[in-house]
Amino acid sequence: MKTTFPLAAALFSLGLCAAALAQSPEPAKPVTEQVKAELKKRFPDIPIDSVRKITYGNLYEVAGGGEIFYTDDKASFLYVGGQLIDTKTRENVTEARQKQLTAVKFDQLPLDAAVKIVRGNGSRKIALFEDPNCGYCKRFERDLATVNDITVYVFLYPILSPDSTDKSKAVWCAADRGKAWMDMMLKDSTPASDGKCDTPIDKVLAFGRDKRIQGTPTIFFEDGERVPGAMTKDQFEKRLVDAKAALAKAPIAKQ
Repeated sequence: MKTTFPLAAALFSLGLCAAALAQSPEPAKPVTEQVKAELKKRFPDIPIDSVRKITYGNLYEVAGGGEIFYTDDKASFLYVGGQLIDTKTRENVTEARQKQLTAVKFDQLPLDAAVKIVRGNGSRKIALFEDPNCGYCKRFERDLATVNDITVYVFLYPILSPDSTDKSKAVWCAADRGKAWMDMMLKDSTPASDGKCDTPIDKVLAFGRDKRIQGTPTIFFEDGERVPGAMTKDQFEKRLVDAKAALAKAPIAKQ
């Protein structure tokens, strides 16, 4: 008995431990994961990229499909389409967050697939996704033509019609792509090129779909910020200055 008791005691102890382990519940998921799971269960067709707790009330920010909406810790409601404003700073919290989520670092753009146009010393850089049949693009290009010391990367993004694809191919296959593009946008002159060379247009379209670029023009500045739609010249010049200032603080997008 003396020799078997310690062994029995040890086995008994192990049995208790095993039972305790078997009965121990799994650790609870973080609330953000619970919210995400609940939303997916209730709205399986809504894309949900991320959920995070914010500092306003008991709100959780939900980002998905390029949109931002809000809910609580039980996903008992959805607040969609509204803007969250900080009453102390008067900052549009939703808009600021949207800019963060849609930003693309400049060095992550496929610049080798763009038409490069340099004016002056080219010290300031932007990227444009444009369709050759886009009226707003043509209006913006007229203003842009008067801006100096800038490098413009034009991504041919034909999403409006089959004719847009033909024109984009003609531009890419032209001997001078920059001139061909500007003649088309400013003079409505289509290049004589037959458009039968190899083009990166499919690559650009795939990139645009991945980044949810849904309209033209879409502008990317050096600091990564995306602006959907055309801008006035004054707005554009100010944004160029702001982008340079942002880069000086945190150079996230330098070439």
